[in-house]
Amino acid sequence: MKPGTRAGQAGAPEASPSHGAEASDQLYERLSAYAGRPAATAGTGRDPVNAPMIRHWCEAMGDTSPAYRGPDAIAPPTMLQVWTMRGLSADPEPDDGTGRSAAYDEILRLLDGAGYTSVVATDCEQEYLRPLRPGDLITFDAVIESVSRRKTTKLGTGYFVTTRMDVHADGELAGTHRFRILKYRPAQRNPAQRKPAQRKTAEPEKEPSLRPRPVINRDNAGFWAGVAEHRLLIQRCTGCATLRFPWLPGCNACAGQEWDTVEASGEGTVFSHVVMHHPSFPAFDPSGEGGPYAVALIELTEGVRIVGNVTGVPYDKVRVGLPVRLEFLRTDPDLELPVFRASEGG
Repeated sequence: MKPGTRAGQAGAPEASPSHGAEASDQLYERLSAYAGRPAATAGTGRDPVNAPMIRHWCEAMGDTSPAYRGPDAIAPPTMLQVWTMRGLSADPEPDDGTGRSAAYDEILRLLDGAGYTSVVATDCEQEYLRPLRPGDLITFDAVIESVSRRKTTKLGTGYFVTTRMDVHADGELAGTHRFRILKYRPAQRNPAQRKPAQRKTAEPEKEPSLRPRPVINRDNAGFWAGVAEHRLLIQRCTGCATLRFPWLPGCNACAGQEWDTVEASGEGTVFSHVVMHHPSFPAFDPSGEGGPYAVALIELTEGVRIVGNVTGVPYDKVRVGLPVRLEFLRTDPDLELPVFRASEGG
């Protein structure tokens, strides 16, 4: 394991200082006072590190490393935060083991009260200091590490809040987890960019619904460059020749860091799928009415799997084992995506 390895990045929006913010940002002076205050104290993991959770994680991630199996198994390093999470229950209670502090709630309420009510996670960074093994008892503390000055991003204007969690196993520091969010006030649309109605009595023209933009970072930029050339590229470890998808910075079989790519043939089958009924999202529905629509996990003939839309058949005709073939769909002037067309008679 490499200390300081960046384990995940959600793609922070571009940020720049707000005009005049340096001189007049009184809210920042109040927010910055929280830097160094605890975000959580004496938190405890709900369960010890355990083999079933490691197995589920590896199956979901397609990680076949032998280091995570057998009597001497360790947990994948990127599971560091997993053992600190308390699940999907309602608001935390005093004895639920989260250790969440009043200071963190206070800073969020302060931002909400000032109108910065929207939130997006921008990135995280993990540092691994020692392996976690089944049976380890997890405790953690967290601190509000920093608050940025007011920034203007494409999403809107707001503040980046960074917390750092120190994770201990049986009392020994095992790793750190930094997590950053942006609390912001959404940017207002420019009315001048809207198309005027053709007649005074006409209904205003609806703006087209666009799909969310994919996050492109240093780990997956090569994949999207391939999509731009109508090629579906799969990573291949040059050490053990294992294929992997989605793209990762290292091999999940041998941990090798070197890789090249192979181009997928485009043939595959539906491995599993779900039908989305709610919420309604016209951009994902070919009819433009908002659904229902199918989301499928496609198993390519090369053995890796990719999530995508199935075209050529109604949503209720998509089934497990349905043969499909790759094609590229332009969803709007600025976005083209790989999709899968059902084979005729499939």
